[in-house]
Amino acid sequence: MRQFPLEMHHVAPGRVVEWRLRSTTAVADRPATQQTDDVRQFGAGGPDGEQADGSGDPASRKASFNQDKHFTVAEESRAADDPVASWVAVTFEVTGRLDERALAAALLCFVQRHEVLRCAFRRLAGELACEPFDPAALVLDPEPVGVFDDAGVLSDFLVERFKRSIDTLSWPLFIMGAVVREDSATVYLAFDHIVCDGMSMPIVAREVLTAYEDLCRGERVDLPPAPSYLDFADEQRRRYLSIDARDGRLDYWKAFMGPAGEFFPRFPLDLGVEPGRMYPIVNEASMLLDAGEAEVFEKTCVAVGGKPFMGVLGSVAVCLRDAGGPGVYRGLMPVSERGRGTWTNSVGWFVNTLPIEFDASPGRDFAQVMTSVRAGFSEMMSHLDVPFVRAWELLAPQEFAARSWPYPVNFFSYIDMRKCPGAERHDDWRPTTHVWSARANGACSWFQRDTDGLHMNSIYVDTPAARRTMGGFQEALRLTVQEVARSGGFRRPVALTPQRRPVRPTPVDVAASGRRG
Repeated sequence: MRQFPLEMHHVAPGRVVEWRLRSTTAVADRPATQQTDDVRQFGAGGPDGEQADGSGDPASRKASFNQDKHFTVAEESRAADDPVASWVAVTFEVTGRLDERALAAALLCFVQRHEVLRCAFRRLAGELACEPFDPAALVLDPEPVGVFDDAGVLSDFLVERFKRSIDTLSWPLFIMGAVVREDSATVYLAFDHIVCDGMSMPIVAREVLTAYEDLCRGERVDLPPAPSYLDFADEQRRRYLSIDARDGRLDYWKAFMGPAGEFFPRFPLDLGVEPGRMYPIVNEASMLLDAGEAEVFEKTCVAVGGKPFMGVLGSVAVCLRDAGGPGVYRGLMPVSERGRGTWTNSVGWFVNTLPIEFDASPGRDFAQVMTSVRAGFSEMMSHLDVPFVRAWELLAPQEFAARSWPYPVNFFSYIDMRKCPGAERHDDWRPTTHVWSARANGACSWFQRDTDGLHMNSIYVDTPAARRTMGGFQEALRLTVQEVARSGGFRRPVALTPQRRPVRPTPVDVAASGRRG
């Protein structure tokens, strides 16, 4: 499983059907009634694995800090007639003739299990309230979309469908559908970021497909408990809403900001952006290491006391340095807040973002840089306490009032997809993750390790300077991690020139590859 642009995902043509979620106290039409009966018949659970018997608490809940900021930006952008949009999506494959009734029941079961998915958001006395719908009153209405005979036309349709259907200010905050063929189907779900994060996508694939397979066998749906993200958000707000800028738990952030007082670490290379301006995006992905190279790379990292993500981060720092950046790496790094078990199976936005700093000065070899990365990461992880959005609000209030980060920010994310829930079935299900944003003013890069190797997905501003810079950076990074795998050390610097462009990846045919994605 990996992340790449939806435009790269070759989905075989077929008949497209979607299921629209609605809430009602009296189901009037048979298709929706039948879906609800299917869920109850097979024991598909409501939130926290309980029966969907209408006992859900209808009282308003408070949104998390991440959700509140995200919703506020959407509100302000809409008021300024300058809407922003983004989505996170997952696709996966069903082998054999699709049982549409069973899939609809599995999708409904999934929505009923996760309280955050059945919430409407609205302002109440300045705070963002989450109002859960009764799970027993939720139904899915099937909506035939059309038959697509051309893969390119289908791809264009899905891209536009996701862009136009996801709206932070409108419920439901996701869409669900399938491309149905005689002997297979591609299922897709796309979500507004306010209800999920990237790590939720493997959970989505595992839950829907597990429920679908159970239902097809005529068995009771058997899924592990999934505590509500709204409980996590409530606990978070109780702990951190009352703190102020003098709180000692913010000392790590203050030290990172230093005398300059910059909350956000700048991306150190030229992207050709103007202050205060947002740009259309480039969304591209490529492979850095194949499966064999990734295994050797991991062993090289372990041999010097590190982990693969540390080796990738150290390589990023060295490439940025060699391209003209500083010897000391400073960046933001998202960290999962799911813990070691409590929220493992829950869908939501369980992400904190923290600053990391370490020495990657010229002359340091791979082992020395890895030692610095390990020390910087250890220091970062000892200061997980305060949520990123709360620290931002308290320490950079002027920037917090803006609708975007103030300038291009250095950002690094790494996920080992082999360790995600359901990874043991990824060869069968062939899940893929896709992210999109309407506009940006900088660059973000995500790295994923799966059974095929090490991959990189970047979203950055569509400017001539950014295309040159990011093309050269991606090529330099690929050569660097390959050299680490081959020789155990960094290669000599290679100038980032316009000619050094990464090879353009071809569309990924997940169904044909049997394992790719």
